[in-house]
Amino acid sequence: MDEILRWLQLKSVPGVGNLICKRLFDRFGSAGAALEATGAALAQVEGVTERLARAIRSQPLPASAPAEVAAARRSGCRLLTLADPDYPRLLREIPDPPPVLYVRGELCADEAIVAVVGSRVPTAYGLETSRRISQGLAQLGFTVVSGLALGIDGAAHEGALAGRGRTIAVLGSGLDNLYPPQHRSLAGRIAAAGAVVSEFPLAAGPDPHHFPARNRIISGMALGTVVVEAAKNSGALITARLAAEQNREVFAVPGSIHSFKSMGTHTLIRQGAILVENAQDIAAELKPRLALPAPGGERSSAPAAETAGGGAPLTPEEQRVLQCLGPYPVHIDALQRCAGLAPGALAAALLQLELKGCAVQLPGKQFTLAPAGRTRS
Repeated sequence: MDEILRWLQLKSVPGVGNLICKRLFDRFGSAGAALEATGAALAQVEGVTERLARAIRSQPLPASAPAEVAAARRSGCRLLTLADPDYPRLLREIPDPPPVLYVRGELCADEAIVAVVGSRVPTAYGLETSRRISQGLAQLGFTVVSGLALGIDGAAHEGALAGRGRTIAVLGSGLDNLYPPQHRSLAGRIAAAGAVVSEFPLAAGPDPHHFPARNRIISGMALGTVVVEAAKNSGALITARLAAEQNREVFAVPGSIHSFKSMGTHTLIRQGAILVENAQDIAAELKPRLALPAPGGERSSAPAAETAGGGAPLTPEEQRVLQCLGPYPVHIDALQRCAGLAPGALAAALLQLELKGCAVQLPGKQFTLAPAGRTRS
C-alpha cells in the first residue's frame, strides 16, 4: 500500500493525534511499521494504552483516503509525510508536527526560515514595516513564512516576493478551500516562488480551531518568529508563545506608545523578546543558530566538491559565487552576472558563505573573500 495512505490510515485512528503520531514515527520510522507492530511494541510508546494499541492494529483504511490522495495529485499538490526527506527539518523537531503536509509549490527540508506575523487589521506603519523587514530577509537569503491572513501576514508575503525571495504560506483551511479568498491571487504567486501548505484535507474549511493549530506550524518551521504589530489579545501572540515553547527565537518590532496595536509587541519585549528594527537585526541574532549542525549530521546535506576553511561543505551555488570573489570588493550586481544565479539564490549563497567564514559583506552591497579564504588556490 502507498505509504501516504498508511499515514492517512494511522491518522484516522481515534485517539492518535499529532503527538502520538510523532512518537510512533520516532519509535517505528514509518506509518506502515507502526500499523503492523505488535500490541506489546505499541504499548512501549508513551501515551499508547493497550486499548489504543488494539485500535491501531485493527484500524481500516478510510474509504475516502484513496480519493483524497488522487484529488491532491490531480490538483498539483504533493503530500509530504514525516518520513519524506523534503519535510521541513525544524518542523519535524517539534513535539506535535503534522504527520501529513499538503504542499502546493516546493519545500526544502533545510531552508533558513523566519516567521513574520501580526495583526489582521494593522496600521499603515505595521504594513510598511512588515513589507520592509520581509523584503530585507528575502534579500539576505531567508525564506519568509506567514499565514496568508489579511494585514501583516499578507504584507510579509508581498515583501518577500518583492525581494525576489522564497515565501511559504501556511493555511488554516484546505488547499482547495483557500482562505481568505481575497488572497487567492497572492497564494498563486507564493506557490510559484515557494509553497502554500496545510495539514488539513483539501476541502477543509477555515474552522476557528484550525488557526491556533496552524500557528504551531508557522513557528515550528522557523528559526525565529517576528511579531510586527499586535494588539494585546492578538492571535500573533499565540504564535510567539508557541515559538518560545519550541525553543525558537522571538522578535518584536516596537511601535508607538499611543497605539493599542503595539501593546502586544511591547508586552513581548518586556517579557524578553528581542527588539528588532530591520532584517539585519534579525539575521545577526540568527547567525549562531544557522551555524549549528542538524542533529546527526551537517546542516547542509548537499554534496560539495569544495569546503570552507572549517570543513563545512559548500553547495554548487556557493562554489560558483566563491569563484567570483577576490581580495577586492565586488558589487552584488557584478556577482550576479558572474555567477549567473537568480537574486534570491545569490543572496542565499552569500549568506551561507558569510556564515561559513568564506565571504565578508562591505558597505554598499560589496563583497570580498574573507581573509582566510584569500589563500585558496
